[in-house]
Amino acid sequence: MSEEPAGLPQVETHCPYCALQCGTRLTGGEAAAVEVAPTGFPVNRGKLCRKGWTAPQLLTTTDRLTRPLVRRPDGELTGASWPTALDAVAARLRELRAEHGPDAVAVFGGGGLTNEKAYLLGKFARLALGTSQIDYNGRFCMSSAAVAGNAAFGIDRGLPFPVTDLRQARTVLLAGANVAETMPPLMQHLESADLVVVDPRRTATAQRAALHLQPVPGTDLPLALGLLHIAIVDARIDRDYIRLRTQGFEAVARQAMAWWPERVESVTGVPAETLREAVRLLAAAPNTYVLTGRGVEQHRQGTDTAAAFINLALALGLPGTPHSGYGCLTGQGNGQGGREHGQKADQLPGYRSLTDPAARAHVAGVWGVRPQDLPGPGRTAYTLLDALGRDDGPRALLVFGSNPAVSAPHSSHIAQRLRSLDLLVVADFVPSETARMADVVLPVTQWAEEEGTMTSLEGRVLRRRALLKPPAQVRSDLDVLHGLAVRLGEPFHRYPTEPREVFEELRRASQGGPADYSGISYERLDSGEALHWPCPETGTPHPGTPRLFLERFAHPDHRARFTEAQQHEPVRESRSEYPLHATTGRVLPHYQSGAQTRRVADLNDTVPEAFVQVHPDTAKRCGLADRCLARVTSARGSTTVRVTLDPTMRTDTVFVPFHFAGDASANLFTHPTLDPRSGMPEFKTSAVRLEFLPE
Repeated sequence: MSEEPAGLPQVETHCPYCALQCGTRLTGGEAAAVEVAPTGFPVNRGKLCRKGWTAPQLLTTTDRLTRPLVRRPDGELTGASWPTALDAVAARLRELRAEHGPDAVAVFGGGGLTNEKAYLLGKFARLALGTSQIDYNGRFCMSSAAVAGNAAFGIDRGLPFPVTDLRQARTVLLAGANVAETMPPLMQHLESADLVVVDPRRTATAQRAALHLQPVPGTDLPLALGLLHIAIVDARIDRDYIRLRTQGFEAVARQAMAWWPERVESVTGVPAETLREAVRLLAAAPNTYVLTGRGVEQHRQGTDTAAAFINLALALGLPGTPHSGYGCLTGQGNGQGGREHGQKADQLPGYRSLTDPAARAHVAGVWGVRPQDLPGPGRTAYTLLDALGRDDGPRALLVFGSNPAVSAPHSSHIAQRLRSLDLLVVADFVPSETARMADVVLPVTQWAEEEGTMTSLEGRVLRRRALLKPPAQVRSDLDVLHGLAVRLGEPFHRYPTEPREVFEELRRASQGGPADYSGISYERLDSGEALHWPCPETGTPHPGTPRLFLERFAHPDHRARFTEAQQHEPVRESRSEYPLHATTGRVLPHYQSGAQTRRVADLNDTVPEAFVQVHPDTAKRCGLADRCLARVTSARGSTTVRVTLDPTMRTDTVFVPFHFAGDASANLFTHPTLDPRSGMPEFKTSAVRLEFLPE
């Protein structure tokens, strides 16, 4: 804790939103008087975006959950004591497990939970509940890039280098990433670079680009294959790097030969000469980076698409070199740490595989159980949600830090599955759309009221610090897990409630794993050390690893892997009935499902309702005018939005933000088809039609 000017408490912590985790200083003795200021933390350097500046408004939202709620027989949620609420949940869980087995209970986590919460949630699911049915909303964000990164490099860390390295970049390819709106402080690190932006829309980021490639939604994979083709044919690849540091290039090169520029133009709509200019910019200058985001990953072939951009970066000789590289721009606040410590369906702490006997033995030893007591892998996020309430699926769901009623694809269907449950329990600090459907709602602490750690997109472990005490009847998620676990018969000591104690156990559980935190401690973090994982426990304090791969990649032979990326046939939908491509994404004032930012007046007043961004010619063909209401309809459902005309849009494409709920939810029309390797749904392209709606 910092000094307290004028008698007011003050802490240095981090923004509650995206994975950039900008440094902030909070000052104030009560929620209504909290003020925020940016610090000189390296990623934001004294800057904040609008969400960061307005974050204290979350602390005083008028509908803050301040006591447990239990649904009465007449259907109303009513206040209850903590013992009553936890007793009711535990009793019903015991009944369902006794009747249907341990997999009758499922857990759904979130990429915004602290490392301590994510860790204890995974432990609770596998020990206290004995269930294999646990996954989290990060499956909808970074999973494709994680699978591709593990395959290529042997390890998955969003950025294998510090954000500040980008300040020396001469050229940066941003594929499917609109950082000017999603991570505005990051743009200051790109001021000296020529940006090559791949995006179907002319976003705020694309407007600053030296070159904008504007493909048909869903054609990023052939575009990446075409860029690699040009790099090979025009002799712009780094053959010495390929020979010394990689394997598998020949097969990938043969595949790329089928994607000559004119063919790519016919599929993507990006002119062949623009493709050639992009490769020239990437290969001509030193200090080049390839960065991908959700636009690349949120497809049913998202893993292959991310792999294709990694292949391009490898062919150019970028990853693991001092002033160039490849990275994935992780989205959620703890999207990196959240996928490392056990709340994924197939994972144990330290980014260990749940199917690895050695990993099971190590973690079981830390937990004091037998390896055979740990369940195997369960369903991934959408498959888990789709199975809810079915004969062979979970009968109960516990949700922590997520709002799947809005964030899941084909959300009307997922809402039906949630309603079919025998028990839905939601821990949150606001009544999200999912919480309003719950049988039991548990009020938990929010960012300025809790201690813990977060891991930023660059793999740096950070301290979240509490400024305020929570309301009297609000508990931490750690307290909730402890209370339920004890009621389910677990030993009292197995579920600590103090974040520092949980982190000490996390250190031991992660030791020796790919994401090794064993050399990190609260004391080192509080002293100001910059510690990036892996940071193993050694005889002397390990300095952490800010830059991965400079000497070797994480495969046994120390080489990176080129991996073949196959272009699949698109999902077949009637183009006559649904002639337009719809893509979804974020806008500057809002974040994720909007459960937080729609409650901040300064943000919500800027973009108070959902909209569809349409080219004027497209709008005219559909009988639409600027600011009129329209229905966006796919084969799965419709959303009601207001029309915004934009002459920079492709005439075959419309855009809808995904932050809104009810009839305005973009996920009413999105497609639930999944990437077979990552479990990522097809969020970024849907076949739709537009229709005028009278007001």
